[in-house]
Amino acid sequence: MTQQFLVELGTEELPPTALKTLSNAFRKGVEDGLKEKKLSFSTIKAYATPRRLALLVEELDETTPTENLKVWGPPAKIAFDGEGKPTKAAEAFAKKNGISISELQTENDGKADKLVFHKSAGGEAASDLLTAIVTTSLAKLPIAKRMRWGASRTEFVRPVHWLVMMLNDKVLDGEILGLKSGNKTRGHRFHYNQEISLNAANDYCRVLAETGHVVADFSERQSMIVKQVNEQAQLLGGTAVIDSGLLDEVTALVEYPVALAGKFEQRFLSVPAEALISSMKEHQKYFHVVDGNGNLLPNFITLSNIVSKDSTQVIEGNEKVIRPRLADAAFFFETDKKTTLEAQRQRLKTIVFQAKLGTIYDKTERIEKLAALMAKKLGADSKKVSRAAQLCKSDLVSSMVYEFADLQGIAGYHYAINDGEDNEVAQAMNEQYMPKFAGDHLPATATGAIIALADRLDTITGIFGIGQKPTGSKDPFGLRRASLGALRILVEKNYPLDLRDLITFSASNFAQLSNDKVVDDVIAYMIERFKAWYEEANISAEVFQAVSAKGLSTPLDINKRVYAVAEFSQLPEAQALAAANKRVSNILAKLDSAPAATVSENLLSEPAEKALAESLGKLEAQAQPFLDQANYTEALKLLAALRKPVDTFFDDVMVMTDDEQVRNNRLALLQKLRNLFLEVADISLLAVK
Repeated sequence: MTQQFLVELGTEELPPTALKTLSNAFRKGVEDGLKEKKLSFSTIKAYATPRRLALLVEELDETTPTENLKVWGPPAKIAFDGEGKPTKAAEAFAKKNGISISELQTENDGKADKLVFHKSAGGEAASDLLTAIVTTSLAKLPIAKRMRWGASRTEFVRPVHWLVMMLNDKVLDGEILGLKSGNKTRGHRFHYNQEISLNAANDYCRVLAETGHVVADFSERQSMIVKQVNEQAQLLGGTAVIDSGLLDEVTALVEYPVALAGKFEQRFLSVPAEALISSMKEHQKYFHVVDGNGNLLPNFITLSNIVSKDSTQVIEGNEKVIRPRLADAAFFFETDKKTTLEAQRQRLKTIVFQAKLGTIYDKTERIEKLAALMAKKLGADSKKVSRAAQLCKSDLVSSMVYEFADLQGIAGYHYAINDGEDNEVAQAMNEQYMPKFAGDHLPATATGAIIALADRLDTITGIFGIGQKPTGSKDPFGLRRASLGALRILVEKNYPLDLRDLITFSASNFAQLSNDKVVDDVIAYMIERFKAWYEEANISAEVFQAVSAKGLSTPLDINKRVYAVAEFSQLPEAQALAAANKRVSNILAKLDSAPAATVSENLLSEPAEKALAESLGKLEAQAQPFLDQANYTEALKLLAALRKPVDTFFDDVMVMTDDEQVRNNRLALLQKLRNLFLEVADISLLAVK
């Protein structure tokens, strides 16, 4: 027989940004608890609203499975003395398992005769286990800070007010967080703020919806919101922009969603759309609406938690609330435009970037120097790059960014355009922060990409230079993200820049850095970030190690080599050649001195060594043009043809022969083989260990 188990914890309004996480963690905790007790079930359905966390476990077994277990004890020769009398070891085993000495049995476990106790386990009633399982799951919820209420010592994310626990149509007796379980839930705070009795566990969702005016299912509520918001946008002649994070948040704010559309004054559209959107989204939790060209419309869509008899009053109330916020944004924008970015830059002299690394003004000076070096190397417009570097942080002291921090860069773009700056310089104001996250767009302009690179490398070098590199989960300056962003720009923009050159130059721009190994530390740290990159691309760690063993510091070149070696590793010849290279590496490592730089043809006597020497010479000549062009993939495809002559060489030729001249010549031949592959990577690291 199976049963339905319902648990619902009623609370004060839960944190909306955490509701989905709490619900998922609650479900996972109960699922783990049931599995640990070997209680079978078909599904666990999670429910979550602002005032409740609930679970419905379907087809739950009534009892845990019964198992016959063997408990092994000490060997018989230890359990009994020479006269066959039980020893203290036997007495201890009997006492531990609650049996008398006379009940001791012996069996062979496949190795020796041992004491054994046969017992049955399991058969526990689910009803006796569920309260503890739920309690444990609630205790493990990811709650940053728990609170107390009243005189109780109980702690939870918010005060709790009721507890439902039911098995089918009966209340499961239990106490959690100081509450006795029952079968009474509560309806919507405004539409039905009273108790509702549940007759059966699986009535939960239906009764809450029909009587309590509550849509308990988070995903169902979310689907209702998406449908309603899109319908309202269509009535406005536009399209709603539904941000997933905002959608989760508003779903967690309502128990019965009602989408309503409002409007704001057309004049506010002169303010950068990003500022209006930020104000609507962050402060009011509104969805914005765009026209067919993606331009912002003077409308918003809000979610109400009630079905109002006069929705116009609700809409007008929201319009009154948003108006002063948009007016503030308009005021900040107009005020900021009265001052140029160049003038604002002087104020950066009073803002500390980092106590040991100077002000943000100092940082822009360093960015300009490093960016100028990169512009020269890449053939970019140095004037635009220098101008963008000078102005890149000026918007940080603007009123707009002070009020809307997420508009840094975006505000700078609009102010640069207002100041009459070059369009590419203006774009760089915003592009310097790209990519902001994994998968984000890269800067579209060369100027923006160079400033983005210079900014990140300056930060990484400076922080490492004062000995504050990231440790564990602590990364206050976001150096991991900055490193990955810099690597993406270098690789995806095809910039053949050497990190060693850039970091060395960057370090020289600081007045004083305490870490004298900063260049090596930064390069090692940044190249290490490639690991996760290639793991996501399903490239083995051995492939990356084969390339990183060369100690290279040009990310674009490293990336080309990694993909070339990854492709080579799939060839049928790869494993044999990797093993051969490993063998050669081991042989050469044991030598007291390096072999001769050249191979003497006069000393080649065996057909196999002559064939290998001929193949090496021929393939080296063919591969060199590809190596010169950094086309490592084609070079390795050519070198794969060495498998047969290499295999034959090791089968037929004694390398460490007694003849010293011949031996040294053969070692030189192997050194030549090894060096040819090392032009790309150390493929010996691909060998099966």
